[in-house]
Amino acid sequence: MDIKKDHRFAINLNVRGIQPSSTLRINELSNQLRSEGKDIIKLGLGQSPFPVPERVVDALKEHAHEKDYLPVKGLKGLREAIAGYINRAERMRCTWEDVLIGPGSKELLFILQLAYYGDLLIPRPSWVSYAPQARIIGRSVHWLPTHAENNWQLTAEELDIICRDDPSRPRILILNYPSNPTGCTYTDDQLLAIANVARKYNLILLSDEIYGEVHFEGKHKSIARYYPEGTIISTGMSKWLGAGGWRLGAFIFPPELRPLQDAMAIIASETFTSTAAPIQHAAITAFDGGEDIDEYLKQSRRVLKVVGEYVYTRLSAMGAVVQKPEGAFYLFPDFSSFSDRLARRDIKTAQAFCTALLEDTGVAILPSSDFGFVPDHLGARLAFVDFDGTQALALAGGDYAEQALGDDFVKQACPRIVLAMDKMEKWLSSL
Repeated sequence: MDIKKDHRFAINLNVRGIQPSSTLRINELSNQLRSEGKDIIKLGLGQSPFPVPERVVDALKEHAHEKDYLPVKGLKGLREAIAGYINRAERMRCTWEDVLIGPGSKELLFILQLAYYGDLLIPRPSWVSYAPQARIIGRSVHWLPTHAENNWQLTAEELDIICRDDPSRPRILILNYPSNPTGCTYTDDQLLAIANVARKYNLILLSDEIYGEVHFEGKHKSIARYYPEGTIISTGMSKWLGAGGWRLGAFIFPPELRPLQDAMAIIASETFTSTAAPIQHAAITAFDGGEDIDEYLKQSRRVLKVVGEYVYTRLSAMGAVVQKPEGAFYLFPDFSSFSDRLARRDIKTAQAFCTALLEDTGVAILPSSDFGFVPDHLGARLAFVDFDGTQALALAGGDYAEQALGDDFVKQACPRIVLAMDKMEKWLSSL
């Protein structure tokens, strides 16, 4: 008997079997298919279609020479700018010392789970990386049920039910709104009710507000207003500033959680050291804001709102059940009404649905099974971002500056979104 083993392949059991992030995987597949000459409409990866504002790009150029290692928690000037930004937006009183900078909020979430020994509570559906991160670290994940009739929003009652049997158990609740994957958000009353339950059980509440600035009406509110002592606000520059590839995220802690912030900084010091210096210097310009940033956000919201409403209307007319988005750039349609017709083509899972749609039409979307649902839930996430954001902003702030945006704007500024809806409608009707 040969007892020798090849230890080069003794991969951590928490990692074995986990696939690469589905959003990144669909983007790479879409790019590969495009390189092979196929016309792919990329509605899989949720990347902002808009350019980084010119003044922020200029700031990066100006600071390209910055080469020194910066403090682990981040550049003081940037931490001050982010504290000011949060205080203006949320009428809070955080200080620069409450801010922790990292190379993307995704990395900060990962080291939060390393630093805090607790279960992870995630409303279903959720962003694709929350649960895999917990699994890699070895934390328990508890999915919290939500319902389409309630816009997939977590209720205080559902949260209380999972906490009451073991009220002192350490837990992190992730609340993401406006939501990836649904585009829906919470009302003040809903946030207050959830905050009261979180306080009752002394939860750590991570409020993932990366899409807060792209609330279509510009009226996003943080749950930190109602549960300040236990809420960590997560933000960055990827979704509202178009700077996903810059990789800069920030956590804003209450003073009561300073020991947790310090523990995360220790992990950061032994892993990523600090976030890239030029990016941090340039980000000060972004978070300080100004009239040009305000105008950029105003037009971004106008464009995303009209495109979201257009896609919502088209999908509803096709027979999908879908909620009207209130922010971000996503919809979460349910195609269960087509289940019998799909089954005749041996399409019985969301993954099979998305694969067939991509192969037959070139429209790339993601299955609901990537967002916490069982495989045979015939839902999908659609990111309505395949359009020229520079052109759309120019058109919205130019020819359409004084008029309401409608279908005519979408057809002019976002022809590939219109084409995607046409292709999906034709494909579904042919089943």
